[in-house]
Amino acid sequence: MHSNTWQLQEAKARFSEVVNQALENGPQAVTRRGREAVVVIAAEEFRRVRRVTDATRPRDFFRRGPYLDGVALERDRSLPRGGDLCDS
Repeated sequence: MHSNTWQLQEAKARFSEVVNQALENGPQAVTRRGREAVVVIAAEEFRRVRRVTDATRPRDFFRRGPYLDGVALERDRSLPRGGDLCDS
């Protein structure tokens, strides 16, 4: 069994094995110059992670939901009310 970390040169030479390991044993990290550069993951796992990530973005959450049907989302562009906050 191989570790889940591959040096770039080795990953290039044995790419099919890297892919097989990702499918069977989970994410496979590829290092370049001694530092983790990329991770190879199964497409199904990528889609799952992407769905979770997208679902947690507030912008996307509110765009998807029916919560704002009929609600005007424009701000009041009129000038602020007059008055001096320092008056007692």
